[in-house]
Amino acid sequence: MKVSPVFILLFPAVLLCGAAPALEALSCSDNSSFAAARMAVIHINEHHNHGYKFRLSQITGSNVEQIDDGCNLELQLELLETKCHVVNPKHFEDCEIREDTDRIVKANCTVGMTVKNGDAKVSKYECDTQQAKTNKELWLICPDCPTLDPIESPESVNIAHETLTKINANTSHQHLYTLLEVGRMLSSYIPFTGMQYSGELVFVETNCPVGSKILPKACTPLCPDRAHHAFCDSSFSANDGIQSVECNFYPPSNTTALGPGEQEPLCRRHQTHIQGPTSDPGTPQQRSHPCLGFSNNTDQALHPICPWSLPGSHTDPKPSQS
Repeated sequence: MKVSPVFILLFPAVLLCGAAPALEALSCSDNSSFAAARMAVIHINEHHNHGYKFRLSQITGSNVEQIDDGCNLELQLELLETKCHVVNPKHFEDCEIREDTDRIVKANCTVGMTVKNGDAKVSKYECDTQQAKTNKELWLICPDCPTLDPIESPESVNIAHETLTKINANTSHQHLYTLLEVGRMLSSYIPFTGMQYSGELVFVETNCPVGSKILPKACTPLCPDRAHHAFCDSSFSANDGIQSVECNFYPPSNTTALGPGEQEPLCRRHQTHIQGPTSDPGTPQQRSHPCLGFSNNTDQALHPICPWSLPGSHTDPKPSQS
């Protein structure tokens, strides 16, 4: 007998987000490494606009070069991916780190900083983002643990759009949602049941009202600060389709009401890293890699930390020109 899917929507609760501790003053002394590392991780998270927030695991190296009126710092940091997506308003230091069985992701970062005339700033960083354990290493300690799959795979895209259909059919919000990105996708094989998938998916509110006949992928996302976002855990069976969906909805950070006759402001579109199906429903479009042209990261199951540098850098990497 085929079991009917269970569909659950978790509507927003009050998010009690404590204020982050104040930054310590930085100096050029050797005992300022932790304060410098904390400032660096804050900066990295502020410029990391896809995937998940990161927390400091350890300082693996530091170097101080004295210059006129200050110093240059170079830090070697190991960061760990948290369970908080970047749309989650919770401060990254309050976010939970993943367990081994949940496929930990780490980033080894080299960060350059300058301290001059008492003013400290991050000048550049570059990170190597990777799974903490390979599939083989994890299999040795957990043979039944799921595999972290590419987020641009046909299965990932299909699950994301089936989940989107469920959300838009059951929402009590005023507007339709569209896919922002697939956060991660885990898969495992269960005997007599087949392939099972568990996805973390992110959706964004659009300008299309509920009941509109426009396809969600043709709708324009509201500006990031004015849009509701939905972070959803979706369970999918290759045999039975969507089994459950649980979502947390995050309110917009800008709740200023529009004046009479005022239209929603136009802003740069959200960068959707996974595109919807093409005219052929079985053929998903290629992923728009967030670090395209700026990173050698090849693990398509992850959201890597893209490199950043001053001056005049753009926080959203642009594709290389061909």
